[in-house]
Amino acid sequence: MTDAETKLGQNTAVVELKALRSSIDNIDAALVHMLAERFACTQRVGILKATHDLPAADPAREKIQIERLRQLAADANLDPDFAEKFLSFIVKEVIRHHEAIAAEVGK
Repeated sequence: MTDAETKLGQNTAVVELKALRSSIDNIDAALVHMLAERFACTQRVGILKATHDLPAADPAREKIQIERLRQLAADANLDPDFAEKFLSFIVKEVIRHHEAIAAEVGK
């Protein structure tokens, strides 16, 4: 391969890398907005649970959601273990919010 061919290949790679990174940035922004919308909904759930003296956690629903998400991940060629870890992280945060809401409502 000549120096010119190597340089052209590197320039093509740089252009493709920039395009891919731009797509990744857009996806990251969409994920942040989706998470914000999800947490806005779960905040309303937390208020509803607290005002009706319902528990912050719902292990039966969590189990169903994990199974559902694992299947969605498998269908999308995403590692189901990763998807479960991601959902578990989110659910823990939601429960923490629900407990804080319940403590505030109980005052």
